[in-house]
Amino acid sequence: MPGYRAAAELAESGALDGLFAQIDAGEIDLTGDGGFIPALIKHALERGLGAELTEHLGYEKGAPNAAAFANSRNGTTPKTVATQVGDVNLAVPRDRAGTFTPRLVPKGQRRLGGLDEMIISLYAGGMTVRDIEHHLATTLGTELSHETISNITDEVLEAVAEWQARPLEALYPVIYLDAIVVKVRDGAHVINKAAHIAVGVDIDGIKHVLGIWVQTHEGAKFWAGVCADLANRGIRDVLIVCCDGLTGLPEAIEATWPNATVQTCVVHLIRAAMRFVGYGDRKAVAAALKPVYTAANAEAARRELDAFADSNWGKKYPHAVATWEVAWERFTPFLAFPPQLRRVIYTTNSIESLNYQLRKVTKNRGHFPNDDAVVKLLWLAICNIEDKRARDRERDRGKKGSERKAQGRLVEGQVVTNWKQALAQLAIAYPDRINPHL
Repeated sequence: MPGYRAAAELAESGALDGLFAQIDAGEIDLTGDGGFIPALIKHALERGLGAELTEHLGYEKGAPNAAAFANSRNGTTPKTVATQVGDVNLAVPRDRAGTFTPRLVPKGQRRLGGLDEMIISLYAGGMTVRDIEHHLATTLGTELSHETISNITDEVLEAVAEWQARPLEALYPVIYLDAIVVKVRDGAHVINKAAHIAVGVDIDGIKHVLGIWVQTHEGAKFWAGVCADLANRGIRDVLIVCCDGLTGLPEAIEATWPNATVQTCVVHLIRAAMRFVGYGDRKAVAAALKPVYTAANAEAARRELDAFADSNWGKKYPHAVATWEVAWERFTPFLAFPPQLRRVIYTTNSIESLNYQLRKVTKNRGHFPNDDAVVKLLWLAICNIEDKRARDRERDRGKKGSERKAQGRLVEGQVVTNWKQALAQLAIAYPDRINPHL
C-alpha cells in the first residue's frame, strides 16, 4: 500500500504537524464544501489533467518554443464532479484545436470512481434511493438527483440478468424452495407479491442461490415455471426437494423431475399445526409432537401421531392432528434416512436464514416500483451480506476459535455441515443417480 506508507512517512517526519494543529483547532474541515481532502483531490486532478494536455500538445506550459507548435493551450473549462468526500470544482484545461480528450476525468463524467460503488453499497444495505440522496447531501455535500442515483443502481441489472440466466450443474442432490412477500407498485395500486427463491446444494455440499423470481402469489403453477426454468438452465436431476406444504407444489416439482423426492419442511408443518394452539400451550404441544418427527421410521412415527391424537392435547387441538394427517405422505420420506441426512433435508432453515437477512433489507421500503427493482435489491443484498461476512472472517483470521466473532457464509460458498456423511448416505439411497457425478 504505497499511498498508506507515504502518508505515514509524512506524518512521522512532522511535515503535517501544522496541518494537524489546524484540524484540531477546527480551522480546517477534512471533507465537505471547502474541505481539505476535496481541495487536495482538486489539485491532484488538475495537475494530472495539465500533464495530459502537455503530453497531447508536445510541449511544457511556458516553453519558449511553444509558438512552433500548431496547437496550443486555450484556458480552462469549469466542471464539478461528485466524489466520496464531496463535490470537487475542477478547472479542466482545453486546447485551441479542440482535440484534447482527458482520460483522468473523461468528458461527460460527473462522478469519480468509488462514488458509484458507495451508492450501490448503501442501496444493498437497505437504504432507499431518497435516503441515499439525503445521506450524500448531508454528509458529503454532494447533490445527486433521485433519477441519477436510481440510474446508478440500475447499472447492475445487466449483471443480475446474467446471474439469473447462468448455466447450472446437471445434478443438485438437495434443493430448497421458499418465498418472501414484498410490496410492489402495480399501476395505481401497491400489492403484495412473492419473491420466489431457490437454493441448491451441489455435489460438493456447497450452497448456491439458483435464482429469484417475482410473481403476484406464491402458487404451485408458478413454482412449476421456476422448476422448468432451472431445468432449462441445465439441472437434469434433483434427489430431494425441500419445500413448504403449499398445495400442488409436490406435483409441480415432479412434473419437472419425476424421480425427485419431495420433502415437506417439518418446521413449516409444526408451525401449521400450532396455528390454532393457545399461546400458553404451545411449548407443551410442541414437546408432545417431537416424538413424531424424531421417530426411527414411518411406522413408529404413525404410532406416535396416533398416541398424540388420543392424548389430552390431541383432543383439545384436533386441528394439529389433522395438519399432520393431510401432510403425512410428504412428511415421511426423510424418516427413511439416517440422522445425518435428516438434518440436511428435514427443514428449509438454510433458506429461512437467508430470507431473514433479506427481510431486514426489504422492510425499510414501503414498496418497490417494479419487479426488476425487487430482484435487483435482493441480489445486491445477498452479495453485500456475503462480502461483509468475508471481510469479518478475514479480520478474525489467525485468532483463536474462542476469540472469533465473524459469522460463517450465509449461502454462497457455505458447505453443508457433515456433508461427507450425508453424501455417502445419498450414494447408498440413490446409487444410479449420484455415483456418475462423484
